[in-house]
Amino acid sequence: MALLQDELKIKKIHELLEMKLALPSYQRPYSWSVKSTNNLFLDTYRAYQEGIQEYRIGSVILHKENEKYNIVDGQQRLTTLSILLYCLGEENQGLLREKYNQLSNDAIVTNFEILSKRINELSADERSKYKEYILEHCNAVQIVTDSEQEAFQFFDSQNSRGKELDPHDLLKSYHLREMDDEGEHQKIRIINQWENVNQDDLNDLFKIYLYPLTQWYKGKNGMGYSSSKIDVFKGIKTTNVFNYAIYHKASNLFVEQFNANGSSELLASKALNQFQLTQPLMAGKRFFNYTLHYRNLLEQVQKLIHKVHTNEQIPSRRTGDIYIKQLYECALLFFADRFGIENLSKVVMQQLYTWSYSLRLIMDAVYPQTINKYARGEHERVNYGLRLFSEISEMNNAEELKLIVLEQPKIENKNKEKYKDVYDLLCKWNRW
Repeated sequence: MALLQDELKIKKIHELLEMKLALPSYQRPYSWSVKSTNNLFLDTYRAYQEGIQEYRIGSVILHKENEKYNIVDGQQRLTTLSILLYCLGEENQGLLREKYNQLSNDAIVTNFEILSKRINELSADERSKYKEYILEHCNAVQIVTDSEQEAFQFFDSQNSRGKELDPHDLLKSYHLREMDDEGEHQKIRIINQWENVNQDDLNDLFKIYLYPLTQWYKGKNGMGYSSSKIDVFKGIKTTNVFNYAIYHKASNLFVEQFNANGSSELLASKALNQFQLTQPLMAGKRFFNYTLHYRNLLEQVQKLIHKVHTNEQIPSRRTGDIYIKQLYECALLFFADRFGIENLSKVVMQQLYTWSYSLRLIMDAVYPQTINKYARGEHERVNYGLRLFSEISEMNNAEELKLIVLEQPKIENKNKEKYKDVYDLLCKWNRW
């Protein structure tokens, strides 16, 4: 690959924007959202306030053609930075003189208005210092090739052969950036733990369990987890000084110190649990601990299912069977998260199994949309109106689960035969 080695370097933003940058015709429109634009301002302004000497915005891939540099990757960030600097008084922004289509122009105008408002919140002295920080202390990795095709190939290799980076990879990068105060040894230890976990399992943990659960108990849609929906796992930044943030930071710190002391009688047998799915997580190292905690809790739940049930009682032959099994795991995980794994008693498991597998017995086909409706209490065929995860989130005692009355589903004879072991177990447990 004909990378220009002499141009492979880390460049300050002012050096990068002073180059003869060009937008080739194949570039997609500028389309950064207001939220992304505001986040760029917040992230760089926070770095300025904290005195971080070097803040990297990522990498930029360029194709050198004669004396100009075509932007292959990085257009969105570079254009937004140009708008931000324009708002700070640096009006000579060559990139903004490029020919944009109407869609891009509309986005540029909108983001200009947003950034203008944010800049107007600063004093004249702050604006000057912040502008200097962006120009001199913010940088990017510059990658240059002399071949357009090779530039695209490198772009593909940087992005997992053209595929979008997995959400958990983006979260890893985000939370690593939030660990500025941690030593290198601590970072290496945490990342080694993370990398030793099967990455497909991490993807499933967030997509199948954690994301749906954090939405379902609020009555929200738990489907469609992707890179665009990772904000729910970004957590509270250490620099956040609002009341709710201070409360949760103090709570996490207290539990960590309490567990570390080990002097309590309670701690002689069990450490305090630090995490709850109904509470916000903390950005940085605690995110990694949060992930490993729920991976371990899920494994305990799955082992318990295997211990209590026969294979026939947890059918897995069809895709719909897998969805129901995962729903059952979600219910047990959410209950164990609130009350502890030790409170997954036989009666609790009977109740949650009945709720989960009633759906399997009434449906010929089960899809993710089916699960999503049922979890939110919106499935008209059985237990309509019962928002189980919301109910559990509001319980003060594990015994309250027994007070929920579940409907006896209307089951066709063919499903009684197809899922005989499931049907027999539900009849036995519920005296149907």
